[in-house]
Amino acid sequence: MDGVCCQGLDELDFQILSILFNDSRTPFLEIARQCHVSGGTIHVRMKKMEDMGIIKGTKLLVDHSKLGYDVCCFVGIRLDKSSSHSSVIEDLKAISEIVELHYTTGDYSLLIKILCKNIANLQDLLMNKIHNIPGIQSTNTFISLLKPIDRNITL
Repeated sequence: MDGVCCQGLDELDFQILSILFNDSRTPFLEIARQCHVSGGTIHVRMKKMEDMGIIKGTKLLVDHSKLGYDVCCFVGIRLDKSSSHSSVIEDLKAISEIVELHYTTGDYSLLIKILCKNIANLQDLLMNKIHNIPGIQSTNTFISLLKPIDRNITL
């Protein structure tokens, strides 16, 4: 990336982000060494990107299957009317197995990602929680068999 790019970021900012995408636990001093700048410069740049909302925090990446969550699935949700989306989203937020929710275009109004312990857990969740939410017209469930790609965008 040459010079100044999107949202006031420059080449150094993208270099910092690229290093962190590779390993988010890289110490600031190691980033500074790789970028040939001071640790203070890295700290200032990180703070700037946090203030701009580019860096929103950090997440711990966990292998959910090793914690007993063996089923990952996606559920497309059709709403009975578009005005139901706010109340449906609030109800879905209360279900801890839902780890992502997207408001989408296309056949479904909402797309959720669910992690469950097993198929019986998924069945219970669908039948006794999700399908009982007022405003949900129908759902379509897609079970993930394998996730061969799991990465950040390349800068």
